[in-house]
Amino acid sequence: MSPSTTAPPQDRPTAPRRARTGIALVFAVHGAAGGSFVTRIPWIQDRLDLSPAQLGAALVMPAIGSSLAMPLAGRFVHRHGGRTAVRGLLSIWCLALALPALAPSLPALCVALLVYGATAGMADVAMNAQGVEIEERLGRSIMSGLHGMWSAGGLLASGFGILAAHLDLDARLQLALTALVLLALAQPVCRRLPDLRAPEEEQAPPRFALPPRSSLAIGLVGFCAVFAEGASMDWSGVYLRDVAGASATVAAASYTAFSLTMAVSRLAGDAAIRRLGAVRATRLGGAVATTGGLLVVAADGPALAIPGFALIGVGIAVIVPLAFAAAGRIGTNPSQAIAGVATVTYTSGLIAPAVIGALAQATSLTVSFGLVTALAFALVPSAGALRRAEQNSPAGNVTTMSPKSASENDFPAL
Repeated sequence: MSPSTTAPPQDRPTAPRRARTGIALVFAVHGAAGGSFVTRIPWIQDRLDLSPAQLGAALVMPAIGSSLAMPLAGRFVHRHGGRTAVRGLLSIWCLALALPALAPSLPALCVALLVYGATAGMADVAMNAQGVEIEERLGRSIMSGLHGMWSAGGLLASGFGILAAHLDLDARLQLALTALVLLALAQPVCRRLPDLRAPEEEQAPPRFALPPRSSLAIGLVGFCAVFAEGASMDWSGVYLRDVAGASATVAAASYTAFSLTMAVSRLAGDAAIRRLGAVRATRLGGAVATTGGLLVVAADGPALAIPGFALIGVGIAVIVPLAFAAAGRIGTNPSQAIAGVATVTYTSGLIAPAVIGALAQATSLTVSFGLVTALAFALVPSAGALRRAEQNSPAGNVTTMSPKSASENDFPAL
């Protein structure tokens, strides 16, 4: 995507700062919507009297919706431009937050979650494409920090959700109010984004763009990382309770602790990426996550399992941001390539909890996390998939460039 207009003179001095701040806040708003919903899942289950199997089936719907809708995002971004696409899709995603709590039955809940996931996925592709474009123009890595803002937004919103649940506030009211607040925040935030558009002569991607072949290897890197993330988030509490013998309180706190580790690591990750480069950072992250997995597998108590899960979180924290950044530099249409990587990557999040559960049922949770450890180790040799993207970057290897001041002309029409 290339800029088609020039920034007004009065906007130029603050253009790079406005663009980076704007996209960071977009990620935070998107994360806050997701974090708000997760905390009210028990309320929805109780209201509809759902069995664990019924709830599990319903919670698959967001991932299915995302996977089906992500390939549509490239055409939408190409047609409307980055800023308009992000603003429109993020606004719809915020409003979709209110739908699941309003569902009167299981079939309606499944439809609501399908829409919820579809809007989340399309907004995710558009904002990551915008983030890659801004990163290219700044000439330094920012994607890890952006995903850190997403995690931070989710943690902050989940805190309000936990408070609402503690006060026994009706989730329909809470999620509706949250949706309106996030929608209101999204409008001024998106105005900070540059109006990046594809050149008129560039051919539009198909309406439903399948993942380009060039994105598959990068997608597999993200697949391994998201599998480890999904397995750890969903099963760490059970593992600590049933295998490591932790108390119920320690086991219940495992999700928040793991999420906090991920957020902090992502916020701090850009400095490491700038020093090491994408490939070395991925290999180092894979080695750290593998070490954590080995500690989890070897654990006979919380003293080893807890730092093991923490190391998994630290190791995989920057992998998905690096995969998206790499995807955005392998072709002429960043949103299409990112959609391809996101589809492959998020499929991992869809299947990971089920695979871990099935393998644990057949063998044990320890064996299941042996698989997680093996996939974490796979990041070490597969990291080379990110090298071609670095070489094809129009600005060179942005992850290893010295920080510089971006040209204000690179940020049009703020």
